[in-house]
Amino acid sequence: MLTTFMTAVAVLALLYVMIGVKIVHQGYRYTIEHFGRFVRVGQPGFNFVPPFFYRVGHKINVMEQVVDIPGQEIITKDNAMVAVDGVVFFQVLDAAKAAYEVSDLYTAIMALSTTNLRTVMGSMDLDETLSKRDEINARLLAVVDHATEAWGVKITRVELKDIRPPRDIVDAMTRQMKAEREKRASILESEGMRQSEILRAEGEKQAKILQAEGLKEAAFREAEARERAAAAEANATKSVSDAIEGGSSQAINYFIAQKYVEALGKFATSPNAKTILFPVEATQLMGTLGGIGELAREAFGAGGEKVSAAPRVKSEIKASRGAPPSVPGAPRIEG
Repeated sequence: MLTTFMTAVAVLALLYVMIGVKIVHQGYRYTIEHFGRFVRVGQPGFNFVPPFFYRVGHKINVMEQVVDIPGQEIITKDNAMVAVDGVVFFQVLDAAKAAYEVSDLYTAIMALSTTNLRTVMGSMDLDETLSKRDEINARLLAVVDHATEAWGVKITRVELKDIRPPRDIVDAMTRQMKAEREKRASILESEGMRQSEILRAEGEKQAKILQAEGLKEAAFREAEARERAAAAEANATKSVSDAIEGGSSQAINYFIAQKYVEALGKFATSPNAKTILFPVEATQLMGTLGGIGELAREAFGAGGEKVSAAPRVKSEIKASRGAPPSVPGAPRIEG
């Protein structure tokens, strides 16, 4: 009988211990209550909760969680209707506050995010709601995180998934964007044409300047050449004049013979002239050529007997009047 009683007590004690053992998984916290009053938080691992006197009140997930903000229509500051939805990421930092400071944590966070989203976006224009999404997220995060701090909850991120303006507003924005792009394209095209005309005008200006500079330089060079030729001619004339003044008649003969020979050369090189007629007085050129030879001998200091070339040339002219010499390729002279 005693043995049966002891066995029954042992079994009851074993059942009592087994019922009181609680294993808390990582990422969760258990609140332990003593006759309905919170006493402590069960940490991950082995926990003993004596039955009948203590019990597990709430099992709190302390991992980061996400709550969807349902899609809703919001009226902006400029009376435009937009449809918005988003998500809220949060994490429980204090399991006791999350269990006993708010009745339904998930519903409370969703309702709080929805109302504050209306407040934040309702104070902005439509263009701001479409272009300042990061600012909306930051403002909503600050408001919701401050409100949930008393619940032992940390709001980590708030993200707007989609902002959908009405169809007519989307069409108007599309036309506005197209008109703006066409305007910018026209402006850029006009600027390009203007820059092209400016560059073309600059190029023509520089070309004319360079052309004028070239003409100026050519005129300067030509004037300088004429000046030098005139100076050389003046020097030659002065030398001949000095020689004539000194009593040398051969100098004037040389000067006249040179001009005469030049004129004769121009007649000889004419493509149309095959026969050239000279007056009888042209035979006096030969006497002048004799003077040139005498002048040359005097200039180079030729010694010996001076032979007068004029009589010999004259005799040659008299002899040649009957039969002019035949030179291949030369024009025929008649006088």
